[in-house]
Amino acid sequence: MLGYDRNPTVGPMPPRLLRSTRDALLALFYPERCQLCGNAHARPQEGLVCQACRESVVPLNQPACDRCGLPFPGEIQHRFDCPNCRDRNPAFSRARSAVHAKGSAREAIHLYKYHRAFWLEPFFQAVWVPAAMADLSQTQWDGVVPVPLHPVRQREREFNQAERLGRMLAEALAVPLRLDLVRRRSVTSSQTRLSRTERAENVRNAFEPGVTQRIDGTRWVVVDDVLTTGATTDAVAATLRQLGAAEVVVWTFARGV
Repeated sequence: MLGYDRNPTVGPMPPRLLRSTRDALLALFYPERCQLCGNAHARPQEGLVCQACRESVVPLNQPACDRCGLPFPGEIQHRFDCPNCRDRNPAFSRARSAVHAKGSAREAIHLYKYHRAFWLEPFFQAVWVPAAMADLSQTQWDGVVPVPLHPVRQREREFNQAERLGRMLAEALAVPLRLDLVRRRSVTSSQTRLSRTERAENVRNAFEPGVTQRIDGTRWVVVDDVLTTGATTDAVAATLRQLGAAEVVVWTFARGV
């Protein structure tokens, strides 16, 4: 493993040296050019994303649905729930995202999710974690729960992007990352081309509790990369509620509209 000597008398490589070694390897295989536009200079410390691509990312601001965070154009001064939330009454108390899932943000997610572009993580951390912390830091949370992949999908993809994003947030909140509370019981088809109704049906029975003990009165943050209709994160939140959670909120990097 990089940065670790098998000699038991020698400990792990210091974090600063580990980062510099990682950056040197990135520079060897990926020139210091933006991996999104391919034009401007970008450093490994920036996730190999240039300033122009960073600035093109569109943050999600109000007005938005108070429950699911769906943005609305125009001027709305009061709190409101969108028609979908009023009809569905999701299990999460609120869902929020940092940016719109379009342009540079969408390209970064696709590279990360489908091509294991781990060098983008400094970019995600710089954009997403501060936005989430501004919302979450005033409440005491019991932990972060990433949306789980089925073991078959995990083996195919070799990693779970929600788990890696969740670890960033758990470290910032100084709370546990819980991978055991919820598990995916079935392999579901991709949500990408499904309608809102089809998405909800696709994940209706996809998750189940991964533990037998109760978690009564606890508060949890469910994490995923993108929220579109909220069907998947709602199903995870419902499973946590089944275990006794008092409050569940959702935070994703991006919001598809």
